[in-house]
Amino acid sequence: MKNVPFKGIIAYPITPFDTNEKVDLPLFEKLVERLVVSGSNGIAPLGSTGVLPYLSDEEKEAVTEATLKQVKGRIPTLVGVSNLTTEKTIYHAQFAEKAGADAVMIIPMSYWKLTDDEIVAHYDKVAGKISIPIMAYNNPATGGVDMSPALLKRLLEIPNVTMIKESTGDIQRMHYLRKELGEDVAFYNGSNPLALAAFAAGARGWCTAAPNLIPELNIDLYKAIENNELREAQDIFYKQVELLRFIVSKGLPRAIKAGLNILGEDGGCLRSPLKPLQENEIKELKNIINNLKN
Repeated sequence: MKNVPFKGIIAYPITPFDTNEKVDLPLFEKLVERLVVSGSNGIAPLGSTGVLPYLSDEEKEAVTEATLKQVKGRIPTLVGVSNLTTEKTIYHAQFAEKAGADAVMIIPMSYWKLTDDEIVAHYDKVAGKISIPIMAYNNPATGGVDMSPALLKRLLEIPNVTMIKESTGDIQRMHYLRKELGEDVAFYNGSNPLALAAFAAGARGWCTAAPNLIPELNIDLYKAIENNELREAQDIFYKQVELLRFIVSKGLPRAIKAGLNILGEDGGCLRSPLKPLQENEIKELKNIINNLKN
């Protein structure tokens, strides 16, 4: 596959804040290092888990630079550069490329409902201004835009749009992509509870925040799939599925922060209006994590 630098477990770090709700870059670098040394196959800052829409341009740039500085080329990096306007998306995409990112991820964000032609033009203009590959990210729950399989197929006709991340939770879309585009299509799963089914459908990788809490289980699942060990993959997946469902239902930044604290790691603070999990939710998460050790 051309211009497809990612395969396996692509981990999302949270963007931690201090008690004054300022981005805590030293803690962020520490959390990125945990993901690298735990065996993640790629790092993807500034996605939904990294609360991209809550950050200023300067903060996005600082997080991008901190990621590249910490990773030091050990694994590929996928930087989120999405913005409401095409101009700003181009700006952040060019910044990420100059900083050394291996690829950028773009989700169409809009206050107004965008037409398919507007979305294609948006990606095409960004692609024309950078030379690194683009992952088109479809997540209507966060972006407010649901890109149909037919639209995703159109986007892949743009030369540097070489990857698709599907987060709708509709496994049929992944089957469609594989059927329509063949084995060369590079699509990635972004729906945590569908990890096993997505790999079975041919997903090249799994974009997830779960390695912040359970890296071994995530990586072992991918290895079992690579080795065509379906029964083992099922067993590994079912061990973690309760946690995967929990972190999605409670919101990734909140749940990952709480989980890190439970594991004895500093998860930092959240930026308003996000608030920490309630005590009963933290207790539930602690029980889930403890059960994984048994």
